[in-house]
Amino acid sequence: MRAVSVYQAEGMVLCHDVTEIIPGKRKGRAFNKGHVIQKEDINKLLMIGKENIYVWEVNEKLLHENDAARRFARAAAGEGLRLAEAAEGKVELKAAVTGLLKINVEALERINDIDQLAAATLHSNQIVQAGTKIAGCKIIPLVIETEKIRQLEEICAQHYPLMEVKKLQAFKIGVVTTGSEIYHGRIEDAFGPVLEKKFQQWGSSILKQIFVPDDAERIAEAIQHLLALGADMIVTTGGMSVDPDDVTPAGIRAAGGKIISYGAPTLPGAMFMLAYFGSIPVLGLPGCVMYHKSTIFDLVAPRILAGEELTRRDITKLGHGGLCLVCDECRYPECGFGKGG
Repeated sequence: MRAVSVYQAEGMVLCHDVTEIIPGKRKGRAFNKGHVIQKEDINKLLMIGKENIYVWEVNEKLLHENDAARRFARAAAGEGLRLAEAAEGKVELKAAVTGLLKINVEALERINDIDQLAAATLHSNQIVQAGTKIAGCKIIPLVIETEKIRQLEEICAQHYPLMEVKKLQAFKIGVVTTGSEIYHGRIEDAFGPVLEKKFQQWGSSILKQIFVPDDAERIAEAIQHLLALGADMIVTTGGMSVDPDDVTPAGIRAAGGKIISYGAPTLPGAMFMLAYFGSIPVLGLPGCVMYHKSTIFDLVAPRILAGEELTRRDITKLGHGGLCLVCDECRYPECGFGKGG
């Protein structure tokens, strides 16, 4: 900070508010702290009695907060985001599309470890609607060393993208519903309507639903039939508990599925199974998906619809944050469920 003549202040940054007083009319700020002085401002400063002012001088080693924030946001933003105008050293990022929010948490932490920089985001791996504010990139001081911005840009380049919103793909979903009580018509299937509603919300559709008894061979045949029809994902319902006659996992294995995980560290949803037939995922859903608004299904399915192939590690990481409190009014995804990974 230094005092300069207003005649020399063009392009420099005010370190303080400048007050204008017009007797009997007004008293207020003529220029805000952080304002970059323009040539046309000089006469007004003189008119209100300011021949000398205190400024930060922006040069090749220093950046004004708004210029730095713009560079910050541009480096951080990947696909599916739009940037707001810089104001007071901050640029907000909003979802340009409805999709799955992805945040590179490791890179985010490295950037926030750089002094005088701050990036705050929503949790990763949740569906966000177009227009949702998902992050803010903030410069703390009025001016910042250019080198710090170069550091964050290098981190973002190494880990691109730091943040993005991935569009969900339109999958054709094959459903295998097991249970002799449903197959023989003793009770009505309640799982199908739940799945249809959720997949419609995510932009996908049910290709075909097949009802089979609790028989591993029949389950395997149904899965193979759906694969032959061109299903992009297969969901099995029923038969996922530890009862001896719950044979859905055996049916998935018999059909040739590669089991990634049987059991998940989430409540509700511990009896979940994930398998793959080549690149085609098979989700074995426990009964809780039918009557709980938010379960492991809501944590896993959107990521697959966004084009991710999940590993066992992806499932095990759900344990931190994997306890749903089953609130009277569900606020998911505006809660901690599944956000600890």
